[in-house]
Amino acid sequence: MDKIIKGAIFDMDGLMIDTEKLYLRYWKQAAADFGYIMEDKHVFSIRSLARKFSNPLLKSFFGEEFPVDDVRQRRTELINAHIEENGIVTKNGLFKLFDFLKENNIKIAVATATPRERTLLYLNKINVLDYIDAIVCGDMVTTGKPDPEIYLTAAKQLQLLPCECVAFEDSPNGIKSAHSAGCQAIMIPDMTPPDDELMPILSGVYDNLNDAVNYFDGRI
Repeated sequence: MDKIIKGAIFDMDGLMIDTEKLYLRYWKQAAADFGYIMEDKHVFSIRSLARKFSNPLLKSFFGEEFPVDDVRQRRTELINAHIEENGIVTKNGLFKLFDFLKENNIKIAVATATPRERTLLYLNKINVLDYIDAIVCGDMVTTGKPDPEIYLTAAKQLQLLPCECVAFEDSPNGIKSAHSAGCQAIMIPDMTPPDDELMPILSGVYDNLNDAVNYFDGRI
């Protein structure tokens, strides 16, 4: 039986905000701008991965000469321009779940592979900073997802044990990170559903954050 939940740790892209489709679109466009054909499968393989893992993986796909930093910078420029023009869409049920957690004195953290500057920009745009007790970003840890460090750090900042925290993720790499840290790992699939490898390490799977409120029944 999982321990009583005292904290909730959230991935950001694809989980709190509907940005994974932007990464998919603009990774491919940025690569094309440099003369490379990037497919959906390439983008999916690096979801939530720290740069120390994703950069070598991209080079394994496209060759050592692949200008990964330049392509990444171009991708970021394209995404920023899109968000500046269109804003950011939050995922279904985010505010209902955040309100529920606050009403029940559950601490909230964000653990994202996104750099801190961009994370704060996005969280400010969707007006959730007042809900959040701790933020751990990809550039604040030595080894990012799927390593457990980011979730261990988030739990520590909440002054909780990892097993007292439920982690919400949309990607396989994020789920592996949360489970390895000892958190109760909940998947809200966005671009890809859980596979046979992932199912045994999940504490739950829900279609959206609205439905995920049900996980807390009898656990708080």
